[in-house]
This record gives sequence, C-alpha cells and structure tokens, in this order.
Amino acid sequence: MSSIRYSRRRLLGGLGCAALALAAPTAWANLLPTPRQSLGPFYPKDLPLDSDNDLLRVEGHMQGARGIPVQLHGRILDARGEPLDHALVEIWQADANGVYLAQGGGRRDAGFQGYGAFETASSGEYLFRTIRPVPYPGRTPHIHVAVTLPGQPRFVTQCYVRGEPGNERDYLFNALKDPRERELLLADFLPGDDGELVARFDIVLGLTPADA
Repeated sequence: MSSIRYSRRRLLGGLGCAALALAAPTAWANLLPTPRQSLGPFYPKDLPLDSDNDLLRVEGHMQGARGIPVQLHGRILDARGEPLDHALVEIWQADANGVYLAQGGGRRDAGFQGYGAFETASSGEYLFRTIRPVPYPGRTPHIHVAVTLPGQPRFVTQCYVRGEPGNERDYLFNALKDPRERELLLADFLPGDDGELVARFDIVLGLTPADA
C-alpha cells in the first residue's frame, strides 16, 4: 500500500519541492508558461459520482484499475513561481485498454475512474493516483490536465511520458515547434519507494500575482 494518505479534495501530506525544468523563480525573471494543448473530444460530458484524486479505485466496484499505478503530483504556479491556491486541477485519460470514460462501451475498464479532481491549498500542490498512460491509435501516451482558478478561464494542457517512442510521431506534441515548450510537457515516470511509479508535472500559468 502507498504511504501517502489521499483525501477526496485536498492533499493532507506535504510533497517535497523539486526544481522546475529549465528555470527557477527569482525576484526578476518570469518562468516559462506551460503550453496550452487541446481539450480533446473525450472530456467526460457527465462527470462520475466518484471523482476524487484516486483514480485506481471506483466506489462500489470491488476490482481495482488495470495498468501500472502512478502517483502524479506537482505544483500550480504563477509566472513568478508563487504557488496558487484554490486551483481546481482535473485530469482525465484513457484506461489500460486505451478507452476513455466518455467513450463507454464494453471494453472500458470499469475499475478505473477515468477522471479525477483536486483543489490546491496554499502550497499549490496537487496529487493524483492513476495509471501510467498508454498509447491508442493516433496518439502517444498522455494525460489531459485542466486547471481552473476562481475568476479565470480554464487552462488545458497534456502531460507526456519522457522517452516514449511515440512522442516523435504525435501530431499534438510536435505541433509545438519550440523544443523548450515540448520539454515543459514531459514528465519522468520513475519507480517510487512503495512500488508505484512517481511523476512530477508542475504547471506554470502565465499570470502575475496581481492577475491571480
């Protein structure tokens, strides 16, 4: 079992701070904002009743999700590297069969939640327990991520697996011509202490403290 305690909406335990790729916050320099990506056709039209941050267990379903468990975590930051609280972080992705919750059908893994939501506290940190994304026809493995701040429009992006061969052929990933932007959407999926993979994906919104 994981040693991390999961809440339905807020992270109870602190996560260690890691350096942001390509840049570090200073008193004078802004961080590179995370690139936007397409919402895609598979954002669920009807959100599941069980929509907490542990996608590996569905309430009322005995069998857990198929796939490789991963703890996806990170921080939501403004352009100066300051954490943003009350940010609603949503993720959705295909199950181990390559099927989204929105697609339904008999091939869908009923033990995988498919969608989760989490609200950040003052640290700006978020945490999900999900599966390592899998490829499906036309797409490399990825996790859709959306962030909504009070009074701000929804920001949508996608998290990709660093080193995945399909990244070189993925049309959405390669629509970003600047290699620095592609780098910002990559996360290392590494073995953790409890046998699950761990991936850190920080999101920098192009906001100043006054905007946020």
